[in-house]
Amino acid sequence: MKLYIFRPTNPCFCFVFQMELKLLLIATLLEGNECINANAKYCGECIQAGAKCGWCRHPDFLKQGEAVSSRCDELQSLLIRGCSLADIENPRGGQRVLLDRPVTNRLKGADKLRLENITQIQPQKLAITLRAGEPQSFNLKFKRAEDYPIDMYYLMDLSYSMKDDLENVKNLGTSLMQEMTKITSDFRIGFGSFVEKTVMPYISTTPAKLLNPCTGGLNCTSPFSYKNVLKLTSDGKRFNTLVGKQQISGNLDSPEGGFDAIMQVAVCGDQIGWRTDVTRLLVFSTDAGFHFAGDGKLGGIVLPNDGKCHLENNMYTMSHYYDYPSIAHLVQKLSDNNIQTIFAVTEEFQPVYKELKNLIPKSAVGTLSANSSNVINLIIDAYNSLSSEVILENSKLPEGLTIAYTSLCKNGIVSEGENGRKCSNISIGDEVMFTIDVTATGCPKMGKPETIKIKPLGFNEEVEITLNFICECDCSSGGIADSDNCTLGNGTLECGACKCNPGRVGRNCECSSNEVATEDMDRTCRRDNSTDLCSNNGECVCGACECKKRDNADERYSGPFCECDNFNCDRSNSLLCGGGLCVLEWIAPCTTLPCTASYPLMQ
Repeated sequence: MKLYIFRPTNPCFCFVFQMELKLLLIATLLEGNECINANAKYCGECIQAGAKCGWCRHPDFLKQGEAVSSRCDELQSLLIRGCSLADIENPRGGQRVLLDRPVTNRLKGADKLRLENITQIQPQKLAITLRAGEPQSFNLKFKRAEDYPIDMYYLMDLSYSMKDDLENVKNLGTSLMQEMTKITSDFRIGFGSFVEKTVMPYISTTPAKLLNPCTGGLNCTSPFSYKNVLKLTSDGKRFNTLVGKQQISGNLDSPEGGFDAIMQVAVCGDQIGWRTDVTRLLVFSTDAGFHFAGDGKLGGIVLPNDGKCHLENNMYTMSHYYDYPSIAHLVQKLSDNNIQTIFAVTEEFQPVYKELKNLIPKSAVGTLSANSSNVINLIIDAYNSLSSEVILENSKLPEGLTIAYTSLCKNGIVSEGENGRKCSNISIGDEVMFTIDVTATGCPKMGKPETIKIKPLGFNEEVEITLNFICECDCSSGGIADSDNCTLGNGTLECGACKCNPGRVGRNCECSSNEVATEDMDRTCRRDNSTDLCSNNGECVCGACECKKRDNADERYSGPFCECDNFNCDRSNSLLCGGGLCVLEWIAPCTTLPCTASYPLMQ
């Protein structure tokens, strides 16, 4: 701030903090006004600047020296400045529920419902209209249904070290069926097995060794990557019969090719037999670690896993062609196909799979005994753990869109942020609520409707949300092209202001941008490289400042940058200096003459 020397000519001792103090105060007031800071040139820009912003469309709203952007301001300011409520464009967002089936009150033993008629999430479809900066909130209800159908696929490592485990798994079908009837009356089970890619560990072995990789006279099956042994079925005895015919195999290195198998189980829905509206469980049983993306290069396999189904005669046929999938790729496919994973692994590999569990939402790890004798209890415990937690996830969001979650769980527990996405310890029949805030920071580039989906992880049900964006004002549709109000018809009169044709600038499109660049015109309206055009007291019109007019005709701004005025001295009895003469000298003069009331003010 510059220093001022005051020379009062009467006893009123007018001590004035002149122009720059006034500008500082104005800047402080306007600093948080996103509407003014947007410097909007037309109504659409204004309403996208923030939810508080309105646009005055009255043709005569602006006074001399006020820029077009002055039409954009907070609503209360516009009203104070004389714009009637009827002339203010201020569109608001909203929402409509398109599909709202109530959650199902289904009791075990009651009349059996069709799968597609069981509802655990409400509502199912919404249409939301968004204005930038204005959140739209809706509630999402989740209720864990009783007697919900379950599909469980048992994927087993059949390398030699799992020989004892296979004997116990052979009777798993009927035993697990009996246990699962305590949870659901609609249960199906399937079986698959895996070992390893055949091109990697056996590159230097003989064909005979490939046919029987075991030693000590043991008869083993030839190694394979993944085999779908039994499609999902409700026949537990058939499970026991087919699993009883399986033989273990062998390979040379400790990590196995289980990721190849998991990928095929996830993406080969028809061959595996996954139903649509059920809980899908994948039990992954092993006593070893796993190969992942990049390990295939050791065997000369460099093509990334394509994430597609390649089962022929229930065998994975592309293990020699595609690398193992990455963890991120598996997470995506398991989520896309609503599969919850239970890792049943020996104690030695618990730390490894617990780290993997942290990367795979809706997964659990259980400790498998040395011979898998505890596998049924492990599965039941893991299922109860998974089903008692609901975690919401959303599809990819359009640019400039944010979502915030707040959960209201059992016992009145409220959580926000990432914890607002989930509720735990949910029992059958429990109902929990989520509040979801959707906010747009602007309009998509194309301004077209978008669709997003929100669903609980591990479930097929989802909420489909159609998003519409308010990008223009209603008055924009009534624009008058080539209007006489816009110099020589060089613009469209839209919402009370001229929206200039390409190549034209200015409040009334009176300047040609081809003759002088807009930034050059603005530069000549700035004092001492200031960021403020015309000291915030006027409008830059074709490179020259046009100062604002005051309501009091005796009060005026002046100077080439509208930097001087004649009304900022202290007052007494509503008179400047009590009726005396205010003489002001600047150490750095704002004009060629001192700004005094006794000299003619520069126009």
